[in-house]
Amino acid sequence: MTPPARKSYAERRAMLQTRFPNGAAAGGIGIDDILQLQMQNTYNTHLDIARDMAKVMRADMAAYDADPEHFTQSLGCWSGFHAQQMIRSVKRLRGTTKGAYVYLSGWMVAGLRNRWGHLPDQSMHEKTAVADLIEEIYVSLRQADEVELNDLFRALDKAREAGDAEAERAAVTAIDGFESHVVPIVADIDAGFGNEHATYLLAKELIKAGACCLQIENQVSDAKQCGHQDGKVTVPREDFIEKLRACRMAFEELGVTEGVIVARTDSLGAGLTQKLPVSQKPGDHASEYLKWIETESFEGQPTEGEIAMWRDGGWARPARLPNGLVRFKEGTGRARVIEDCVASLNDGGADLIWIETDTPNVAEIAGMVDEIRREAPQAKLVYNNSPSFNWTLNLRKQVREDWIAEGRIAEADYPEGTQLMKADYDDTDLGREADARLKRFQYDISTKAGVFHNLITLPTFHLTAKSVDELSRGYFGEDRMLAYVATVQREEIRRGISAVKHQHEVGSDLGDSFKVMVGGERALKAGGHANTMNQFAAE
Repeated sequence: MTPPARKSYAERRAMLQTRFPNGAAAGGIGIDDILQLQMQNTYNTHLDIARDMAKVMRADMAAYDADPEHFTQSLGCWSGFHAQQMIRSVKRLRGTTKGAYVYLSGWMVAGLRNRWGHLPDQSMHEKTAVADLIEEIYVSLRQADEVELNDLFRALDKAREAGDAEAERAAVTAIDGFESHVVPIVADIDAGFGNEHATYLLAKELIKAGACCLQIENQVSDAKQCGHQDGKVTVPREDFIEKLRACRMAFEELGVTEGVIVARTDSLGAGLTQKLPVSQKPGDHASEYLKWIETESFEGQPTEGEIAMWRDGGWARPARLPNGLVRFKEGTGRARVIEDCVASLNDGGADLIWIETDTPNVAEIAGMVDEIRREAPQAKLVYNNSPSFNWTLNLRKQVREDWIAEGRIAEADYPEGTQLMKADYDDTDLGREADARLKRFQYDISTKAGVFHNLITLPTFHLTAKSVDELSRGYFGEDRMLAYVATVQREEIRRGISAVKHQHEVGSDLGDSFKVMVGGERALKAGGHANTMNQFAAE
């Protein structure tokens, strides 16, 4: 995103000329060189990034409120390079980075970015790994700025050397119109990695690393599970509200007053709670939470050491597991989700909500959002277009059920189980309709179900696995070098992927420019006629 109120090339140059009327600073440093370095260094600290990107997200949220077609998107990235290449791709495609964010997945930090090896999504990884990845992502995005701005300034130099005034004006216009690769990060802080104070301390580290948006979930920290696994245990709403407050206080302390908090509820698939909250009055959060506890009525008085609840005029035993966890009533997840979301928005000060569902169903989400908005009209969602869903099978099942209900097909026309996954159904009316629904899924869920931000949590995990498998099968098989050229390099060239010039992508030209800035003709440059990267020069 373009930083707000950025001074133009001409304004900056005029200011430097006032300071250095002889055209150079002490030591003979050229003012155009100083100007380039100043323009590439948009942010002095990553905390400044958090402040700016919070403003970007708030503006995007306002735009969505005015028109729900203006939803935003992100892909989960597990390295700075993944994030950099994603944003470069978006910029090539759209000519802008607007509406594109980076999602930082706790799952991928656990699985790929901790020092203890590959771990499940159970908050077992080091807390510092999350902040480290945010820092790394912004270093990579800022380096993309430096590399691209360097190219623009070198074009300006060439225009001046050639005496081409028109090309010089075009180069200055390109510099002034440059849009940064720095975009908001939605950062997963899991369940807070401990109590509310631990949550606050970690939140500060993530914000200082650059995060303008924190996503926190209502599971128990020491029993945390992936949202798409069984055995999830939620905390009472008062506990979760305290963690939301901890995140808000971290934002306020660090001056990120427009920081964004996403409150995620796993209640749809969570059948357990760790503790029974104490109700102070009818209708408070504790009583609303306790009403969903599964109990068994009994006569008489509780026995020694037994836990009992007074319910409907009599005693009842909460349904407890051998480990002491307490069960919720079957089929209450949807109602608990709605209450959780309303409490998080109205009492916890959350800005956005996240509902983790078991299938990707627009109508299901829209129905819950309608009920949430009766109590919290401002409700907007972040939705996980999760790789944990079998998207092909789910959408084909939905089409089949809809068409049977509409009388368009008979039940025998298409199988009802996993047989629908077969490639035989790809080029059928049902297969094509399911793909059409997939194509417009994010549009539908944003316009019909209040989803402001669509993300895919683990795409670069799966993409890396698939891409490496594809290359390995060919390279170690019969194709050898053809496998690399056909599946990687040829496509990079034809799509205009800048990373095909890998030396340039990681800053070799940037290094050459700096050497010239400080050494002039003495500079030993990596670029030149013998640089093999010249084979990839644009035609």
